[in-house]
Amino acid sequence: MERTKRASAPGPDSVLQISVGHHVSAAGAEYAREKIGHALDYASEPVLAARVRLTGHRDPAAAKPIIAQANVNMEGRAVRAQVAAQTTREAVDLLAARMKARLERVSRHWEAVRGGRPGLGAHEWRHGDAPRERLPYFPRPAETREIVRHKSYALADETCDEAAFDMEAMDYDFHLFTESGSGSDSVLYRTEDGGYRLAQMNPRPEAVSGGAVPVAVSPAAAPVLDAEEAIERLELTGWPFVFFRDRGLGRGSVLYHRYDGHYGLITPSAG
Repeated sequence: MERTKRASAPGPDSVLQISVGHHVSAAGAEYAREKIGHALDYASEPVLAARVRLTGHRDPAAAKPIIAQANVNMEGRAVRAQVAAQTTREAVDLLAARMKARLERVSRHWEAVRGGRPGLGAHEWRHGDAPRERLPYFPRPAETREIVRHKSYALADETCDEAAFDMEAMDYDFHLFTESGSGSDSVLYRTEDGGYRLAQMNPRPEAVSGGAVPVAVSPAAAPVLDAEEAIERLELTGWPFVFFRDRGLGRGSVLYHRYDGHYGLITPSAG
């Protein structure tokens, strides 16, 4: 497990904590405190806690070896952002810009939902965001890849609008949940044109709830696979993730590429 060193302790009234790992410049912590601290000023609700982590890859072949991640608790609502860059300073600058845009966008959507007004369209949601670049996958040989992270949790029962909000707040490329209108395990993800698409274990487009955020629904049912078959499909297609019905669980699951070149697996928890 990687050891980290904590930056200088914040004052008692500070909510911002910075941690840095190996291969990160020594001045990165204080620079992050300044830049992310200013970005937090754009939160529309009280920030209860904020954590920033800066880490670096040891392998010199990595095109963007510095990873910067921020997790913010805004009045009990989690907001997350993550970027990769060539240098610590660049990573912090990108993270600050991304967090500022995310806090502003989340606040606009939050007000729209609470006020019952139509939400913003998919392209408008992305307006003003820092350039979104998919973090590169480490070029690990396929025969050495394995599932190194298996996350299991109770899927949220929510509408597509709520799922899209969670995706934006948490900076996810996809979100596994149970669509409340159809009752089907589903995954919402971004399309290349900036819109949203919904894949379901048992497609029921006519029952899908929401409407504030335009969502295209795939008519194809999720394939029935086990983990090894999901890996084969992921490698064959070149997709960033595969949504499938787990043969053993009978539930919707997602296998995805991690930034380190290995795989991650998300499955619903039992019960």
